Amino acid sequence: MTQLSRRAALALPGALLATPAIAQQGFPNRPISLLIPFAAGGPTDMIARLLAEGMSRDLGQPVAAENVTGAGGTIAAARVAQSRPDGHTLLIHHIGLAAAATLYRQLPFSIERGLAPLGIVSHTGMTLVARPDFPARDLPGYIAVLRERGDALNLGHSGLGGSNQLCGMLLQHLAGRSATTVVFRGSAPAMTEMMAGRLDISCEQATVAAPFVRENRIRGFAVTLPARIPGFDLPTAREQGVDLIMSTWHGLYAAANTPPEVQQRLAQAMRVALRDERLRTRFAETLTTVPGEEEVTPLHHVRFLAEEIGRLRPLIIAAGQYAD
Repeated sequence: MTQLSRRAALALPGALLATPAIAQQGFPNRPISLLIPFAAGGPTDMIARLLAEGMSRDLGQPVAAENVTGAGGTIAAARVAQSRPDGHTLLIHHIGLAAAATLYRQLPFSIERGLAPLGIVSHTGMTLVARPDFPARDLPGYIAVLRERGDALNLGHSGLGGSNQLCGMLLQHLAGRSATTVVFRGSAPAMTEMMAGRLDISCEQATVAAPFVRENRIRGFAVTLPARIPGFDLPTAREQGVDLIMSTWHGLYAAANTPPEVQQRLAQAMRVALRDERLRTRFAETLTTVPGEEEVTPLHHVRFLAEEIGRLRPLIIAAGQYAD
């Protein structure tokens, strides 16, 4: 018997015990907790609560959303990773979870081995923006100014591991120059400073930036999705010859070792919830895109998370910016 076969044989009794228990008790057999790692009222909270409502109807049990904030979302993630692997404790998190695998060097759990990805929930594009009098007309010009002026420019973001910080890192990597980073407590104060001309550039979620761009209070240069965002007339980076693709995607997770049939049942409930017209209307209002059904699967999410961790890791290491 090979070592691999021996390990499989040792694991088999547990697997045989788990499946009849689920079959006898049914899944879910009690309310499900959905942990949200950020504050109430924000984009992640809105997405999570819409998803929970639709999943509750399909699963026949309440999916109760709970805000568990702190440490860039890793406190909530640790609670799920350390929970009983039966599908009754879930996590929703965005691209920051992929960044946390490198940003946090002393996590009490492994993001790749401690969580079971269930499927992608949403995509929101980032928008490259600048103060109203910024001296560029298009994205190549925007990057040229960054290359020329470097740290004479101020680049705003709202903290380590946030989507706007990660997008800013990608932008600086493409330009081959670093700007001077200014950290804000949220997007609202950054937009205020940009409208006043005191913040030069930023990479902000389209949901946040769109109203200011539409009113010509700041300048928008590109969105970072492969296709334009409906309802927001701004070209993509790729249209302008710049290979900058980034989504503030959200995904759903259970604890590692959650039985495959439970993972598939949860993914099915996600697909049902994401077809709901109320959810789709609300997503569209906030420039958030519903993923294709092929993305709402555990297999796709596992691969996608690994790719995002691999893409962000060298950027974070090169920047030398860690959260611990």
